[in-house]
Formats: sequence, C-alpha cells, structure tokens
Amino acid sequence: MTTLTQNASTLELPDDFYWSDEAAWQPVVQSVERTITGALIIQNHSRIGGRPITLQPDSESASWITRQQLETLMQWAGVPGAVLQLNYRGRAFSVAWRHHDGQAIEATPVVHFADVQTADFYTATLRFMEV
Repeated sequence: MTTLTQNASTLELPDDFYWSDEAAWQPVVQSVERTITGALIIQNHSRIGGRPITLQPDSESASWITRQQLETLMQWAGVPGAVLQLNYRGRAFSVAWRHHDGQAIEATPVVHFADVQTADFYTATLRFMEV
C-alpha cells in the first residue's frame, strides 16, 4: 500500500504509481579540482537528503486518483515547509514537495467534464524530495 501522511491526515494513493527517478540518485557527491601545480584534489562525501522521489503512472490507464484526492494533495502542497511521511511499497520516507523543480503536482483529468465532480478521475505526477 502507498500512503502519504501530513500531520494526522493520511491519504491512500494507488499502488501502481512508480518511482520514475529511483535509479537516478547517486548517494555520493564528488568534487574534482586541479591545483596550480597540476596536482589532482578529489573530495568525496555522502549526500545528506534531497533524493528526488517522483511518483507517476506508467500509462494513461494507471494510477488514477479522484478529484477529492487531488484537492487534498494540492492543499498539502500549499503549506510552505511541510514535511510528509510517504510509505511506498513497504519503505518509509520523510519527504517535502519539490516546488523548485517546476510543478510539485502535475495532474490531467482522465475525461474532461465541464461539471467537475469530486469523484472524477485524474492522472497525476507527484514530485517530492527526501528530507
């Protein structure tokens, strides 16, 4: 089960969301410089936080959420500095919204209706970073 919790409120998300940038994270950062004498200086360190966690559907027919769920997510994303708890496939993460990376939430209705209802379905991409 995939859940997202802010304060005491928990929202269940579709289990078929996939973490699209999971393999892109490198746990080590490295700086390489040359001194004026030509000597090589290499510095390595473990990254502390900031791992991107982008949850998205793998197709247009997957990971649908309701308008009501989307509205909750948009409210949560509107809280500056909010830290949420993400449980994804048995793994727990403390996350924040990635506002600096474009849209923290990108959503499209599965079928566009002029009279929007809370039960209407959307596909969404959710952008977090581990904190």
